[in-house]
Amino acid sequence: MSAVQRNDVITLVLLPGLDGTEIFFGPLLRHLPAWIRPVVIQYPTTGANDYRHLVEVVREQVASLGRFAVFGWSFGGPLALMLASERPADVTSVVLCGSFVTPPKPRLVPFRFALRGPVIATVRALRRTRLLLPGYATTELRRAKASTWKRIDAHVLAARARAALGVDARPHLRECRARLMYLASTRDEVIRRHCLEEIVGLAPQTQVAEVEGPHLALFTNPEPSAAHLVRFLREG
Repeated sequence: MSAVQRNDVITLVLLPGLDGTEIFFGPLLRHLPAWIRPVVIQYPTTGANDYRHLVEVVREQVASLGRFAVFGWSFGGPLALMLASERPADVTSVVLCGSFVTPPKPRLVPFRFALRGPVIATVRALRRTRLLLPGYATTELRRAKASTWKRIDAHVLAARARAALGVDARPHLRECRARLMYLASTRDEVIRRHCLEEIVGLAPQTQVAEVEGPHLALFTNPEPSAAHLVRFLREG
């Protein structure tokens, strides 16, 4: 018999990636069963937007929750571990999706303070051009990207990018008492395999599941992503 039945509701706190919005979680949420109650956190569009600032924001938004699982996607992974470290009696499970505990681009670390709004704006412009290539992206993905670009200022994204290049969540991972799963994309062009290997090396109990697709496979291939997540939570 499963440890979690469908009439036992699990609260799932979802921490987004660098965009900090609910937008890219949309397809996944549509595939979740009724016994999973999602609570999507959105990051502020002003303020420092480093991990110290954001963990305070997350702490306030989950203060009224009892026991819950937490899902950290990419940039949100370290926040998930920080939250689990702060509330070990309440966080039952942690899912890291395409995430990391140390800077995912080590070669960029010496240049992280050069990541400012104009640099991110240039990167955005290049990505807009790439999205127009035939067959590169679906209409839904183009619309989702456009929505995030309208809502999130380049300066805010730059602050989060600098935070990612200076993070060290290894202590939080080592002391994590919650069940752990890492959901990896088979063709992740953003978070490379060494990030997963580091996490498993520090926490060998981590369950690993893979979904076919790029870094945004949670969005582009949501059904198997949801299936892995549901299985993991049901077994908890």
